[in-house]
Amino acid sequence: MKTKIVLLVTLLSTCSLFAQKQWTLKECVDYALKNNITIKQNEVNVQLAEKDVAIAKGNFLPTLSGSASQSLNFGSFIGQNGSRISRDTRGNSFGLNSNATLFNGYRNKNTLKQSKLGVEGSKLDLETNINNISLNVVQTYLNVLFAKENLNVAKVQSEISKKQIDRAQAQYDAGAIPKGDLLNVQSTSANDLQNVIVQENTLNIALLQLAQLLQVPSEGFDVASLSINDPSAAFLYGSSKEVYNQALTNRPEISRAKLNLENADINIDLAKGALLPTLSFFASANTSYQTVLGEEDVIPVQDPNTGDIILQRNGFFTQLDGNLGYSAGLSLNIPIFSGFQNKNRVSRSVISKKASELELENQKLQLQQTIEQAYLDSKAAAKTFEAAKISLEAQKEAFKNAQVSYDYGSMTQFDFDQVRNRLVNAEGAMIRAKYDYVFKTKVLKFYFGESIVD
Repeated sequence: MKTKIVLLVTLLSTCSLFAQKQWTLKECVDYALKNNITIKQNEVNVQLAEKDVAIAKGNFLPTLSGSASQSLNFGSFIGQNGSRISRDTRGNSFGLNSNATLFNGYRNKNTLKQSKLGVEGSKLDLETNINNISLNVVQTYLNVLFAKENLNVAKVQSEISKKQIDRAQAQYDAGAIPKGDLLNVQSTSANDLQNVIVQENTLNIALLQLAQLLQVPSEGFDVASLSINDPSAAFLYGSSKEVYNQALTNRPEISRAKLNLENADINIDLAKGALLPTLSFFASANTSYQTVLGEEDVIPVQDPNTGDIILQRNGFFTQLDGNLGYSAGLSLNIPIFSGFQNKNRVSRSVISKKASELELENQKLQLQQTIEQAYLDSKAAAKTFEAAKISLEAQKEAFKNAQVSYDYGSMTQFDFDQVRNRLVNAEGAMIRAKYDYVFKTKVLKFYFGESIVD
C-alpha cells in the first residue's frame, strides 16, 4: 500500500513539474524535431532508400535456386530408355540452377549509382523538413511571446482605468465633474477590461497552437521569455548577395535540385543501356528418381532380348547418382528492333534532364528573391524597432506629465484619454516591431545557415 502511495505521489509531482515548466525556444525546437511524425516518416524513407542500395548491390551477384518435384504417372508413359511402358509409377526430380549477368549495358552499375543518390535525396528531404519545422516552431513561439506582452499591456491599462473610476467617482460626488465624464471613465474601463479578456484568449490560442505543434498536453503549458538583441545585429551581413552565396552551399532545396540533375544523367545512361547487348552465364545440375507404385525401389525397364517389361531394382540414391547431369553456357541477347521504344526512352530522358536543369535554375532564382526580400525586411524591421523604442519612451514621458496634470485638475478627461491612447498605441507598435524584428532577423540567419534557436 505504501509503495502505491509513493508511486502516485511521484506521478503527480512529475505532472505538476511538467505543467509548471517554462519551455525555452531551444527545448521546443528540439522536442518538435524528435517527436514530429513527418520527420519520423522521412527517417523511414531514408532507411527504405538504404535498402534499395542493398538490393542494387545484389544485382552484381549470381543467383542460385533449387527445385524439387514429385509426380504420379498412371497408365502408359515413356520410360527412361525411350520405350512406352504401361505401369503406375511415382517419380521425383531435383535441380540446382544458377544465373549471373556478365554485361547488361552497365544498367546494374547505373542502378546502384541511382539508388545511392536516392539515399542522399531522402536525407536532403529530411533536412528540408527539419528546417521548415524549426522555423515554424520559432514563429509560433514568438507568437506566444507577442501575445503575452499584449496581455501585460492590456492589464496595465485596465488597472489604470480602474483607478480613474475611483477618482472620477470622488470628483462627481464632490460636484467637480458632470455625470457624463464619470460615464466616459466607466466606459473606458469596461473597454479595457474587455481587451484583457480578448488578449487572454489570444494568448491561450497561441499556447494551444504551439502545444499542438509539439504534440504535448496544452493544459499548464507555458514558455520562457526571450532576450532581444540590439537592432544592429540585423546588419551582420554586408548584402543580400553575401547571404545568397552562402545559402547556395547549405540549402537542402538547392542540393536536392542538383541531385535531381545528376539523377537525370543516370536515367539517360540507363536508357542507352537498353540499346546494348546483354550477356549472361547459366549453369544447372539435375537428377531424377522413379519407382513403380506399391513396389518401392524398382523401375520398369524393357528387356533388350525379349522386349518384355520387367521390374529392375534400382535404389533412390543409386538413381539420383546415375541420373545426375550438368549443364552450363552463355546467353547473348542482342536488341535489334523494339518498335523505337528504346530510342524514344533515350530521347525522353534527355528532355527530362532539361527539365531538371530548369528546375535547378528556378530554385536558385526563388532562393535569391526570397533572400533579397528577407534582407530588406530585416533592415526595415531593425529601423522600425529602433524608432518604436524612441517613440515609446517619448510617450511614456508624455503620459507621466499628463498624469500629473490630470491629478491636479489642469487636464480634462478627454485630453488625458488622448495621451493614454497614444501610449497604448506606442506600446502596441513597440511589441509588434520587436517581434517582427526578431523573426525577420532569424529568417535571415536561417538562410545563412546559422542557428535560429539561440
